[in-house]
Amino acid sequence: MKQPYSVLVFATALLTVAPAVASEFPAKPIRIIVQFTPGTSTDILARIIAQKMSQDWGQQVVVDNRPGAGAVLGTEMGAKANPDGYTLTMAVSSAFGINPTLYPNTSYNILRDFAPISNLGLTPQTLVVNPSTAYKTVKEFVAAAKDKPGQINYASLGAGSTSHLTMELFRSTADIKLNHVPFKGSADAHTQLIGGQIPAMFDAIPATLPHIKSGKLRGLGIATLKRSQFLPDLPTIAESGYAGFEAVGWIGIAAPAKTPAAILDKLNAEMVKIINQPDVQERLATLAFTPVGDTRAQFTAYMKAEIAKWGKAVKESGAKAD
Repeated sequence: MKQPYSVLVFATALLTVAPAVASEFPAKPIRIIVQFTPGTSTDILARIIAQKMSQDWGQQVVVDNRPGAGAVLGTEMGAKANPDGYTLTMAVSSAFGINPTLYPNTSYNILRDFAPISNLGLTPQTLVVNPSTAYKTVKEFVAAAKDKPGQINYASLGAGSTSHLTMELFRSTADIKLNHVPFKGSADAHTQLIGGQIPAMFDAIPATLPHIKSGKLRGLGIATLKRSQFLPDLPTIAESGYAGFEAVGWIGIAAPAKTPAAILDKLNAEMVKIINQPDVQERLATLAFTPVGDTRAQFTAYMKAEIAKWGKAVKESGAKAD
């Protein structure tokens, strides 16, 4: 059956719209929402991306810091932005991987309201202890915890943080009991850890690396399947007797759902280009980021798996939003 002439004209018009939209994009300034304060790892990475995008496209790219409510505030703004590619949101593991379970009643849904663009970098978790403790290895730490169930304290960056839930994953995997002491951020937790008031914690490698190198903290293991280039002598948790154990923070970028696919593809190509530039990789290395720069489909699949993994950890730990 032949289609009416008007339908064929409309269909043909649709096919020409996407290339036209993509070729004209960007025609005005772009905003990148960061759910954290200036100077954080996410903020630094966003500013690197913004500077490169501005240079490549000749448009101003502004970083808009919107901290608050456990990253819910900024994420909500990004979800409700116009789906035209001019408002992007940093897609971090806490806000996009953990919060869907930790904050079940938000006005947005990560998988429904966002279109993942690319995973930009990884920040693996490391198990660190105060050097005055007797623990020299992961196995010694576990043995001590089993000898004194529930008597060893561990710090975290707050209830429901990646730091907290990584230790909960490890506690469950190793079948040990520990006592959780939450802090409001890395600075407070590290002060207590270095001071000897708290013996252990998990935290991201950018935060622990300087202290491990200076000897203020002792690294026991890293939560990746392969050793890190930044701490090549530090064993993985997996090789320490817990095969498959992995807990990695990630920082990507996303646009509102319903953003035209042609624009998303153009944004992805730009992110991959930026992440693979030598000067950017050198800068990321100084921050202890492992660069990624994957496809939209790869990042979407990864995000879905991470939401499931961290969702299970939230439920098993009983973590509640502060």
